[in-house]
Amino acid sequence: MSRISLSVAIAALAVLAAPQAPAQPAAPATPAVTANVTTVGANLNISPKRVTFDRNRRSATVYIYNQGNAAATFDVSLVDRAMLPDGQIVALSDAESRPEAKPYAEQVKSASSMLLVSPRRVTLAPGQGQTIRLRANPQDSAAAEYRSHLTITTIPPRDAGLTAEAAAGVGPNELRFQINSVFGLSIPAIIRTGDADVRAGIENVRLEYAEVTPQGQTTPRRTAVAVFDIVRLGTNSLFGNIEIRPTGAKNSEVIGLARGVGVYPEVGRRTLRIPLNRPLAAGEKLEVTFTDDDTSPGKLLAKQAS
Repeated sequence: MSRISLSVAIAALAVLAAPQAPAQPAAPATPAVTANVTTVGANLNISPKRVTFDRNRRSATVYIYNQGNAAATFDVSLVDRAMLPDGQIVALSDAESRPEAKPYAEQVKSASSMLLVSPRRVTLAPGQGQTIRLRANPQDSAAAEYRSHLTITTIPPRDAGLTAEAAAGVGPNELRFQINSVFGLSIPAIIRTGDADVRAGIENVRLEYAEVTPQGQTTPRRTAVAVFDIVRLGTNSLFGNIEIRPTGAKNSEVIGLARGVGVYPEVGRRTLRIPLNRPLAAGEKLEVTFTDDDTSPGKLLAKQAS
């Protein structure tokens, strides 16, 4: 036998004599996951977007409308919420677990015990509407502003889950479930027990650039953004409209707009970031105006240039 053949034979015997690793048990089969996602009641409309009560107005109506193609049941409730300086609106129950939100939540004066709401639950066919009635019954004579949020939430239908037949048809390695996305709308309901003190200022106006996805498009693009603070100078909340124009231009072109901007009493100022329709040309600067849409609609509350 040649040296090469002898070496191969010895190697083969060594492999046969080596202890073999025990066979590993087969990994359990990963169950196939099937999820059905259903959005319930996503076609609800509500009007108006805000209700305010004072000495002369103790009742109001809110109209809700089912714009969907199926009947839906809606729960009507009052939920206390707080505003954060960046404009977020969070429920007080959630703010308790958020250290950055808790100081603002503690300053909210709830109006829930002073408001009567009827009805509390409605079922609407497609294209049908319902009037919700609110009545204010202030219990404090001191001048203050109280707020709660009228919240309309869809209630999933009883047949929203898996049927018995579908559950019985699930295989041994299959996990099947259904997610029902509940939809809701919320508007502020405000009670003022004294004369309204609505005053505002605008500070820290500046121009920045950010990647913004325009409405109806999927690709973000570099966009000029006006950044500034709305400052609440009075004791009451602010609610109004923002318009941004270029200074030094030959016309009063509006290049940025935001409607229904609110600043509630628990925050002294709110930072806004509003994308502009176009960048500023050479020599142009930003001019920001804030007009009232609450106690004196159309009144100029603040104006500031960069």
